[in-house]
Amino acid sequence: MFRRSFNRFCAGEEKRVGTRTVFVGSHPISSADTYIAQRFCDNRIVSSKYTLWNFLPKNLFEQFRRIANFYFLIIFLVQVTVDTPTSPVTSGLPLFFVITVTAIKQGYEDWLRHRADNEVNKRTVYIIENAKRVRKESEKIKVGDVVEVQANETFPCDLILLSSCTIDGICYVTTASLDGESNCKTHYAVRDTIALCTAESIDTLRAAIECEQPQPDLYKFVGRINIYSNSREAVARSLGPENLLLKGATLKNTKKIYGVAVYTGMETKMALNYQGKSQKRSAVEKSINVFLIVYLFILLTKAAVCTTLKYVWQSTPYNDEPWYNQKTQKERDTMKVLKIFTDFLSFMVLFNFIIPVSMYVTVEMQKFLGSFFISWDKDFYDEEINEGALVNTSDLNEELGQVDYVFTDKTGTLTENSMEFIECCIDGHKYKDVTQETDGLSQTDGSLTYFDKADKNQEELFLRALCLCHTVEIKRNDAVDGATESAELTYVSSSPDEIALVKGAKKYGFTFLGIQNDHMRVENQRKEIEEYELLHTLNFDSVRRRMSVIVKTQAGDILLFCKGADSAVFPRVQNHKIESTKAHVDRNAMDGYRTLCVAFKEIAPDDYERIDRQLIEAKMALQDREEKMEKVFDDIEANMNLIGATAVEDKLQDQAAETIEALHAAGLKVWVLTGDKMETAKSTCYACRLFQTSTELLELTTKTIEESERKEDRLHELLIEYRKKLLHEFPKSTRSPKKAWTEHQEYGLIIDGSTLSLILNSSQDSSSNNYKSIFLQICMKCTAVLCCRMAPLQKAQIVRMVKNLKGSPITLSIGDGANDVSMILESHVGIGIKGKEGRQAARNSDYSVPKFKHLKKLLLAHGHLYYVRIAHLVQYFFYKNLCFILPQFLYQFFCGFSQQPLYDAAYLTMYNICFTSLPILAYSLLEQHINIDTLTSDPQLYMKISGNAMLQLGPFLYWTFLATFEGTVFFFGTYFLFQTSSLEENAKLALDTRFWTWINHFVIWGSLAFYVFFSFFWGGIIWSFLKQQRMYFVFAQMLSSISTWLAIVLLIFISLFPEILLIVLNNVRRRSARRNLSCKKASDSLSTRPSVRPLLLRTFSDESNIL
Repeated sequence: MFRRSFNRFCAGEEKRVGTRTVFVGSHPISSADTYIAQRFCDNRIVSSKYTLWNFLPKNLFEQFRRIANFYFLIIFLVQVTVDTPTSPVTSGLPLFFVITVTAIKQGYEDWLRHRADNEVNKRTVYIIENAKRVRKESEKIKVGDVVEVQANETFPCDLILLSSCTIDGICYVTTASLDGESNCKTHYAVRDTIALCTAESIDTLRAAIECEQPQPDLYKFVGRINIYSNSREAVARSLGPENLLLKGATLKNTKKIYGVAVYTGMETKMALNYQGKSQKRSAVEKSINVFLIVYLFILLTKAAVCTTLKYVWQSTPYNDEPWYNQKTQKERDTMKVLKIFTDFLSFMVLFNFIIPVSMYVTVEMQKFLGSFFISWDKDFYDEEINEGALVNTSDLNEELGQVDYVFTDKTGTLTENSMEFIECCIDGHKYKDVTQETDGLSQTDGSLTYFDKADKNQEELFLRALCLCHTVEIKRNDAVDGATESAELTYVSSSPDEIALVKGAKKYGFTFLGIQNDHMRVENQRKEIEEYELLHTLNFDSVRRRMSVIVKTQAGDILLFCKGADSAVFPRVQNHKIESTKAHVDRNAMDGYRTLCVAFKEIAPDDYERIDRQLIEAKMALQDREEKMEKVFDDIEANMNLIGATAVEDKLQDQAAETIEALHAAGLKVWVLTGDKMETAKSTCYACRLFQTSTELLELTTKTIEESERKEDRLHELLIEYRKKLLHEFPKSTRSPKKAWTEHQEYGLIIDGSTLSLILNSSQDSSSNNYKSIFLQICMKCTAVLCCRMAPLQKAQIVRMVKNLKGSPITLSIGDGANDVSMILESHVGIGIKGKEGRQAARNSDYSVPKFKHLKKLLLAHGHLYYVRIAHLVQYFFYKNLCFILPQFLYQFFCGFSQQPLYDAAYLTMYNICFTSLPILAYSLLEQHINIDTLTSDPQLYMKISGNAMLQLGPFLYWTFLATFEGTVFFFGTYFLFQTSSLEENAKLALDTRFWTWINHFVIWGSLAFYVFFSFFWGGIIWSFLKQQRMYFVFAQMLSSISTWLAIVLLIFISLFPEILLIVLNNVRRRSARRNLSCKKASDSLSTRPSVRPLLLRTFSDESNIL
């Protein structure tokens, strides 16, 4: 809201249109024009939430939006305005404590944000003004200013590169702070400004930049620069992402650059990327709100019952106005309806402590402090990247223990994303295990079995294509001198595939030597240097799934080289050359290799003139540039000649298979969502044990529905067929579906992107309107699903579709690349892998881990414990408050419903704050009811807590029964003794604790000791500020009696006896089950052979739950 209002006042007229115009150096285009300063945002970064003047009202407003806080505020106001039986201090002090603690925590966090903002905003930068370097603070940069940036400095705003210290106007940038990629990226200046390398020359530039309005996509930028000169007309050049230097990125390997500011402050792409992230809520938070409503209803019921019974009691004149308590005339004249209403409010105030006011702040502290255990876990530390796990939000810790569906990417998540060139195919001939240039082992695929190897010219053409068709840059060591020392070259690229292909070509004798002045240099097998002028690069994108370059040879020939997925290349080449290469590609895909097809075509000079003109027009467009360029690319990349294909291996990550088996055994359904082709993805799924050899696969792919002329009819037939098969295998039953599919034939589903589009976008007038529902029914019955050829948007659609299933299952998405961000944001819990495709996924996730294998412990151990701890915390808070306030309710039956409080005001105030808060906080942070090693080794324990099992109606009624029973025991047991119940509640918590540490001992027994000390202190001194002191010397007198001590011990034992009895019975049952299990295992070992999947089909044991 702040940013929108801020922009409305700062942006001026430019907000009305889709583009903005920036004058370089804030100079008018000609000396005859008068420059009118435009209104853009300044360069201040504001990530803080509050200011000094709005902190108090804004923070109070946000805190009182919570039900419990608002409720206690109302109760406090009632106590202040109405004559109630308890002091306003009893509600006001706990509320003040909760509000103050929360405000201090949020204020401190915002102070840290203010401090970080000031560090950025006050940093020194240099601006070029009147041909001089002027020193300024970063926040004073304006749009249009020319900024000088030195090596290893970060860019203070979004800049268009004008020139650099290099003669070709390029600079190298790392964007680790934006997307985590540590590789150097190359950015370019337009050729008309690369010579302006000094402050004097850059100040002579007269140019205007037209570009799009600020938008958060880091990898998209559309603009053009118009350069004006006195001697000729304006020259227009297109601007794209390769010309834009982003705020937060760092200049590397370049002495200095000059750039013009186009986006500043809160309009930079970095600032826009840290806004608008949707707030996720856990299932536990929803349960808390439900419990609050239930207990509020109980409170209203108690107040209504007591109000009714009061007037029934007072229906007898003697009870209404006894001789010792005569009414005043004002009380007699009061309207009865008003009197009933005030009595009802008084009873509500009397019983208001049934609502736990301090629960929210305790839950927040538990989540915040508990999240450190993930960051501190040494098992999550990866030595390769020298990093561990990172928690981006602590609000979803317990959700890790409630996951039903896991959606995972393949490349870089299940696999290493560390590519190694394995083999290639040239004109149907296989080249592998090369020992000496291209004279290695040559085999053939398909029908071309009579050829020994491909034609020499085709071999060289293929290898040249690998050396030219890419975006790889050269990072030269200082020792390198010229091209002769090519062995010292280091290849740098954002894509590991491209580096693997360039290295593969080098292994065959063709070495890429880099680019100089738009000329690509290649060393061939004969150690000759070939130069190719790079005319155009048709960049890769996820829709086209291919990239191309247009180059000009030294002889003047113009060639287009293209590489891409087989589905993107085969339709664009001549058919008679496809079959032999397709056999090679299919076999490599079955082996689990990543495949790319390579094609080329010659372009006639006349055709190139037309292509060049179309490309320039498309690049200069400010509106719909991407659509126009895509259309031109489609026209250019047609009628090509297929040369061959490559196979690159992406190795499976360590323990990926074991992790997926453990997730399956825990009852989670794992779906793989990938953009790879089906054969490659299927092979990976078998390798990581997502599919077993016994798994029956159901395919809904383009291949299976192309058998019919009408695809929708064939798709409908397959959906009906698969549903019948699965419904017959899994008949409706009352058993848990998670346990059911471990006992039947396992089914796996494979679907591709085009078929999914057919299902989701079926025509409204056809009989396929129920495609989606049938598809979901099939997915629900399958143990694993593979979705291949998925676009990023389709990944998010899949996750959203499952989220909206009946029962609202909890979804988790895990990925490592920018194409996974959409599904990570869509799911309930998003996990980012700190991989080699950048840190976009990790930056947008809720949690990030170095490897996929860490997901096992994160869910089965940390998730399990987090959920059990916070569920116990929530139930305990309601339990202890009901146990505490029930005697107050029962007491009304013995005091004529006179609203007489049972407890002293000091004990009402201190009960939630001091007597019972620290023990449950320590328990919720440290409790391990089951050892962590047991949780990770026995995944089926995860199923016991799934479906929010500990916060369902059954456990809720159980805790309510315990609180009612114990409150009743203590009231009637202490009928003639004054005693609060905090002793018993801490004893109950001690009984529940399984994992004792010195902290547990300190807070539990320390709270009891503090209660005793406070009682002596409060009752042992005469306090002058109190009108009456009912507890003076009472506590000391009580403890001097032996009968009091006996009563305390006896009542604590009686109140806890049902739970002690339940624990004993459970222990007996578990021992008996363990004996029966060991006997069964002994008999099975003699009669059965070992299971193929021992971890998944292992018989579940309760051994780990033994106290």
